[in-house]
Amino acid sequence: MTHLQVIILAAGEGTRMRSAVPKVLHPIAGRPMLGYTLEAAQALGVRDPIIVIGAGAVQVRAALPSRTRVVVQTERRGTGDAVERTRRLLSRFRGDLLVLYADAPLVRVENLRRLIQAHRTSGAAATLLTAELDEPGSYGRVVRNGDGSVHAIVEHAEATDDERAIREVNIGHACFDATRLFAALRSVRPSQVKREYYLTDVIGRLAAEQSGSVQAVQAQEASEAMGINSRKELAQAAAVMRQRILERLMAQGVTIIDPANTWIDADVVIGQDTTILPYVFIESGVRIGRRCRIGPFARLRSGVRLGDEVRVGNFTELVRSTVGRGVKMNHFSYLGDATVGAKTNIGAGTVTANYDGRRKSKTRIGAGAFIGSDTVLVAPVSVGAGAVTGAGCVVPRGRVPAKAVVVGVPARPLRKSRRA
Repeated sequence: MTHLQVIILAAGEGTRMRSAVPKVLHPIAGRPMLGYTLEAAQALGVRDPIIVIGAGAVQVRAALPSRTRVVVQTERRGTGDAVERTRRLLSRFRGDLLVLYADAPLVRVENLRRLIQAHRTSGAAATLLTAELDEPGSYGRVVRNGDGSVHAIVEHAEATDDERAIREVNIGHACFDATRLFAALRSVRPSQVKREYYLTDVIGRLAAEQSGSVQAVQAQEASEAMGINSRKELAQAAAVMRQRILERLMAQGVTIIDPANTWIDADVVIGQDTTILPYVFIESGVRIGRRCRIGPFARLRSGVRLGDEVRVGNFTELVRSTVGRGVKMNHFSYLGDATVGAKTNIGAGTVTANYDGRRKSKTRIGAGAFIGSDTVLVAPVSVGAGAVTGAGCVVPRGRVPAKAVVVGVPARPLRKSRRA
């Protein structure tokens, strides 16, 4: 998108969240909600969006990419004031300005593209993204003219009965002609109740200037209108996002046996013909190969890489581990900070003791090894290719040679290896 800039409004306090964490940093499917609007800006070709921050500014700034430009709204004086504070950074900008709300992360990029295209086609001063809701509740109603252009946005508290019957609501995301937006902002006055400057007031002023100067595009899903102001709404948004993730993966050739009882974060990559059984948790940053079988009751944490045809069964957990092709880890096991070679069998109850109270150490298991049930591998430790550990043995720090057989506590080699 040439001649496009993005402002992301992320200064809200989120008092109803009742949290020491800034609202926009609360996670949805493993990613801070602010991350979704940042991703949208990048998908639209804007690599240096402007973020307006306020509450929890230090924490929010630390979570932002290095290319992001930051404006601090020291006093929360409304959305109009937040945009006004970007005026200096955009003083020479003469293109289209897309304003996004960080606490409304469910908007789809394809609808933002539709919004921008409609804005440019119509030549409007402003184009709103709206949604039609069965129960509009407290959302601002979009009042249209006879020609379909927007006449005004009427807040619920100020709406008449006829206006409250309107089902089309303002989501918040909008595209503006930057020059006309900043000109209109100069005439906005603070509200009588909160003494705040609202960006929605600009819409009425632009609409009054010229017929057809404000247009609107409806989002394809009502869920895209959802703003997040409470823990309840956070959970509702997470449910929508989780469903979208599962639908995307299934469309890519992944079998998910029970979507209602499967939790997969954003940024997870799963290969074709892999099957995910119920009660599986897969966190962001996990990559799974083709034709794998995961679960039930399995947890894959960040940093896990599974090759093709891996089996991870019930009551298992992996974190920061790379597992080779054809490995079987069928039940009751934990792998942390481990590298496992192809065709290895991880017996039931296997544990990598990767943390000694001060640091986490690595476990390396060679290809074709057989790790017996209830083996404890005390890292740092290396088990050679084709080696065997007996049931219930504890392998201390060090190395088990290739094709060796070790048993006992602590593990010791058998006098004669059956694999020699």
